[in-house]
Amino acid sequence: MPTALIADDEALLAAALQNALYRLWPQLEIVAVAHDGVTALADINRLRPDFAFLDIRMPGVDGMAVAKSVSGCRVVFVTAYDQFALQAFEAEAADYLMKPLDDVRLLRCIARLQSQLPAPEKAPQPARMEARGWLNWITAGLGNSKRLIPVDEVLYFKASDKYTELVLVGETQLIRTPLKELAARLDPGQFVQIHRGLIVRLAAVQGIEQDMLGRSFVQLKDGGERLPLSRSFAGQFKAM
Repeated sequence: MPTALIADDEALLAAALQNALYRLWPQLEIVAVAHDGVTALADINRLRPDFAFLDIRMPGVDGMAVAKSVSGCRVVFVTAYDQFALQAFEAEAADYLMKPLDDVRLLRCIARLQSQLPAPEKAPQPARMEARGWLNWITAGLGNSKRLIPVDEVLYFKASDKYTELVLVGETQLIRTPLKELAARLDPGQFVQIHRGLIVRLAAVQGIEQDMLGRSFVQLKDGGERLPLSRSFAGQFKAM
């Protein structure tokens, strides 16, 4: 199980980030929450978390100094100031999040962090899949009517009987590739599975909503559709 530390001198903001991570990445274990740089540095050295979400302006030792003093821990800066972005790049930060946080941006960060975790042991993939890499284009359509579609134009993929639907703005196309096979070929930094039969492009997502029954839904941008978010896939909703 991946682990993380949160450091922010504002307790309410630290709690809000912790709750968001619990909700969007339930597999992540928050091992400590610190409210100053000295405590954060000590906890990182003691607990060795995989990731540290650091505010920059903290009493004692600032977040930038903490990041430069630790090794083996990927740092995500969470700050209200954009002038430290260059320093964060030089410190090899995994990401740089601006307050106030929103779910879509945090999900992109989570997808990036998940891609940096050691891959679980699994059966070797076919060589042709490794050589091909992530899909950039998909040939859609049936019979003699074919069309080459960039994957970044797809809002979401939906399993439909023997086919998979590619839902675009104002139209739907079909392919014969099963959703399960398609999922293995899509960049996890751009696409995430939200339901057994649905894969959504993260850039098309506006946010997450809940109804009065506690069911979660993914709301697409520009007044788009509201798609069901399964609990079993909530932790992966990466997409990126």
